[in-house]
Amino acid sequence: MAISAIAASVNPYAASGAAPARAAPAQGAQEAQKPQEPQTKQGAKAELTSDQLKQIDQLKARDQQVRQHEMAHLSAAGGLATSGPTYTYQRGPDGINYAIGGEVNIDTSPGRTPQETLERARTIQAAALAPADPSGPDRAIAARAQQMAQQASQELTAQQSNPDGAQQGAAAQAQDAQQSAVQRAYNAAPAQQPVINVYA
Repeated sequence: MAISAIAASVNPYAASGAAPARAAPAQGAQEAQKPQEPQTKQGAKAELTSDQLKQIDQLKARDQQVRQHEMAHLSAAGGLATSGPTYTYQRGPDGINYAIGGEVNIDTSPGRTPQETLERARTIQAAALAPADPSGPDRAIAARAQQMAQQASQELTAQQSNPDGAQQGAAAQAQDAQQSAVQRAYNAAPAQQPVINVYA
């Protein structure tokens, strides 16, 4: 699949059975590291079973892992990040929402020049592989970024080896496009004769 000018999502965690609720990133740094606290009574924790407490510990660990993973993407993406991290939450037995999945949107469109495209591809690849444990989708985006970098590098090499050839190549492409448009026009079905109806 070719890299297009739309933003691609880096979604390392596909949560099965997860609540579809999504939330924007937290405003404060401390808030981003803590799960959302519900408005429940203090005595509610005492009523939880050992299995529920174990599930809460697992959800807390997952929440921390997901948040660190997405922050690694965000910090490496720099100006190519089109949004902060967004998370998918699961409500634990204690009534708290824990992040179990997340994504950071990154602009994967090529640059205006081969040099700019090469720089963008390197940044995209670094952002996709920034976490300590990149997921399958992360690796796929890194592979596409590597292909984009190789193509840009080839274009850059071609331009540097023959600077006039790049201009001639663009002119030849424009001429070919014009010739094919003319050919399509001649091969098209004839237009209807104009008809003028005059009623008085």
